[in-house]
Amino acid sequence: MARRKKIYEGKAKILYEGPEPGTIVQYFKDDATAYNAQKKAVIEGKGVLNNRLSEFFMTGLGQIGVPTHFIRRLNMREQLVRSVEIIPLEVIVRNYAAGTMSQRLGLEEGTQLPRPIVEYCYKDDSLGDPLVTEEHIAAFGWASQQDMDDILSLALRVNDFMSGLLLGVGIRLIDFKIEVGRVFEGDFQRLVIADEISPDSCRLWDIETGAKLDKDVFRRDLGNLADAYTEVATRLGVMPKNATPITKPTLIN
Repeated sequence: MARRKKIYEGKAKILYEGPEPGTIVQYFKDDATAYNAQKKAVIEGKGVLNNRLSEFFMTGLGQIGVPTHFIRRLNMREQLVRSVEIIPLEVIVRNYAAGTMSQRLGLEEGTQLPRPIVEYCYKDDSLGDPLVTEEHIAAFGWASQQDMDDILSLALRVNDFMSGLLLGVGIRLIDFKIEVGRVFEGDFQRLVIADEISPDSCRLWDIETGAKLDKDVFRRDLGNLADAYTEVATRLGVMPKNATPITKPTLIN
C-alpha cells in the first residue's frame, strides 16, 4: 500500500490518512517503551504481533456487539480503522492488584480484587498520565455523565469478553487499559473502543506458573518480549504453533 500523509506518530504506532474519508491507517511499530519512554528498545516483530492480536480482539468484540473503530487488517503491520475523536482518558480495568495500584495501596501483586475496579488517567505524557476522578472529568469537560456511563459499560463488557477468552487458554487477565473515541453520525454520536488491545496494553499472567506474558517482561527485564507475545498469539490461535520465535531486542540509547 502506498504511503499516505502522516497524521501522528506515537510511541508504538504511526497514523496515516486512510484511503477513504473518515478512515485512518494504523501502523504498528517495533518500538517498546516503558516508564514514560525513559526505557526504549526495538523488538523485532513486536508490531506484527500487536497488529494481529489487536485485530483478533477487536474482531471478537465486534462479534458480540461491542463497537470498535476497527475495519480490517491491511497487511502484517497495518490496519484500517475509523477516524474518531479520542476522549483524553486512559480507561483502566483492574481484576488483580499490580503495578501502580500495588504501589499506591500497598497491595501485594496478584491480590484478587473484590470486583473489577475501573480507573481513569488523563492522557498527557508530559504529566505522566495522572490518575483522575470522575469529578475532574466532569469539571474539565473531558466527557459528559452520559459518556462516563457508556465508557464504564464498554469497559466492563470488554473485561468480561477478554477475561473469558484468555482464561480458556490458561492466561489470567490482571488488568488492561483502553481508549474510547467518539464517532459522529449526523447529529448523533456514539462511543467506540479505539487505539489497540494487545499485550502492550494488558497485564497477562500464565495461570499455572504466574509467568508474565505482557510488557512487564520488558519493563522488568524478565526475558524476551517477542517470545512472550508470541506465546499469547500461539495460545489464542493467532499464530501457528510452529511459528519461529521473533528475534532479540535492540536497545536504544
